Amino acid sequence: MQAAFDQVAFDPLAGMKHPTVQRADLESRPPTILVFDSGLGGLTVHRELVRARPDARFIYCADDAAFPYGDLTEGHLVARVVAVMERLIGTWQPDCIVIACNTASTLVMPHLRARFPVPFIGTVPAIKPACEHSESRMVSVLATPGTVARDYTKALIAEYGGGCTVTLVGSPRLAGLAEAAMRGAEPDREAIASEIAPCFVESDGRRTDTVVLACTHYPLLARSLHALAPWPVRWLDPAPAIARRLVQIIGNPASSHASTSGTAILTGGSSLPGLSGVFSQFGLGETRVEPLPLH
Repeated sequence: MQAAFDQVAFDPLAGMKHPTVQRADLESRPPTILVFDSGLGGLTVHRELVRARPDARFIYCADDAAFPYGDLTEGHLVARVVAVMERLIGTWQPDCIVIACNTASTLVMPHLRARFPVPFIGTVPAIKPACEHSESRMVSVLATPGTVARDYTKALIAEYGGGCTVTLVGSPRLAGLAEAAMRGAEPDREAIASEIAPCFVESDGRRTDTVVLACTHYPLLARSLHALAPWPVRWLDPAPAIARRLVQIIGNPASSHASTSGTAILTGGSSLPGLSGVFSQFGLGETRVEPLPLH
């Protein structure tokens, strides 16, 4: 069984603007919800969204052709995500889109909202609740190098750090390790331990008690993270709060009936054996895997 992360009542999306007007027509039909990520990490968010709106029709898109996003320049990333989103919206006409990727959310969200009239929900580092709940006042943010370097992340610390010592840890390998594990590879325990080691800091009799998971891929390694931590910490996963935000925007289910099918899209243009089963485990039901080549 996958280890559970702390799911305290917090809003990691503080500081981002969100539409709150619910569409009247969704009271009489199930919504179509598009979940987007660079790879399979967004499935950790998708699982919570399904629990919140089990009646919805879900489309999951993994832009695996461009994974990892951290290797792209900011200009290339913005152009890439906008182009993929244009194709997805034109094909599926979603009622709401969840960007289940910290990198894309902190960089591309303003461009998406300016371009498309669809409600977007983003994912940002849960720095505010982490600092509010930390007893030792020592918090680490585990993220991709791009998210660590972004001004948005530093602004969140400046605004919500609340006197905590916040250690930014940019992991160059952890997202790839999680992606590989989801595609059937055995988790590399030594590599995972090395990537998370900088999160654990001791100073003046205090030590880190909270680690913010600022990449949606990281909860895929939940069991390994718990097992390899040098001491127990609170791991903060923003997925439950994102699901609550979805309900705020599109409302509660009009029916208790769960959807029995879903669609997964891979921009790489091909699916891998057994990947449909992986999607099913995260709430996509009878999933059809489709390519979305951009060329």
